[in-house]
Amino acid sequence: MKIMVPIKRVVDPYAKVKALPDGTGLDTGGAKFEINPFDEIALEEAVRKREADPSVQIVAVSIGSSSCEDQLRKALAMGADEAILIESDAEWDSPSVAAELAALAKELAPDLVLMGKQATDDDNNQAAQMLAALLDWPQATFASKLDLAGGRATVARETDTGEEVLEMALPCVVTTDLRLNEPRYIALPGIIKARSKPLAKRPPTTEPRLRTRTVRLDAPPTRPPGRKVGSVDELVSELKARGVVA
Repeated sequence: MKIMVPIKRVVDPYAKVKALPDGTGLDTGGAKFEINPFDEIALEEAVRKREADPSVQIVAVSIGSSSCEDQLRKALAMGADEAILIESDAEWDSPSVAAELAALAKELAPDLVLMGKQATDDDNNQAAQMLAALLDWPQATFASKLDLAGGRATVARETDTGEEVLEMALPCVVTTDLRLNEPRYIALPGIIKARSKPLAKRPPTTEPRLRTRTVRLDAPPTRPPGRKVGSVDELVSELKARGVVA
């Protein structure tokens, strides 16, 4: 079985970033970059599947500049067997990413595409669904449990009304949620082994045709300071004065 795991390079979600003064983007100077946390969960799940079945092969994929190589090396250290960097300095939105991943999936013929439900930088939650549509594969999103057996995937997913269990034939696309697992700490032997694993670089096979554009990025307005009140009556009076309640 072959599992393709797309990963995205994002600013450390725990870091504080600021918009550039002209609003054209984010000031990432000195910022630390990581694998998108949801993609890291997907990679961890793929590694666990390989630990249970040594025949599983894991291919990590990233689209972006040469800077993404650091995140792919980390993926190899976590347990991916090989990595592919689709090297491009262009801007990629969700439809463009889905089209490029679809072209790669047709070439690699994976049994499963396992990826994060969304990226922490843009929070679109679109690429996987678009990829499944382009490939005409079944899909399951927000997986909190994943079982693979007999050429089929059984996915427990969380919804607003409770847990839903889906069963589908492979190949398919599955996106991961936070409760699926907790990614492992990368030990030194894994880092050393990653140096000898293949990391291929190649140009994209599709042209990114942006259907979305960023008009401007601004920091949210500063919240006014809070104020303590001495009683419920004073609270209601203050809320009325501010027009929050009638």
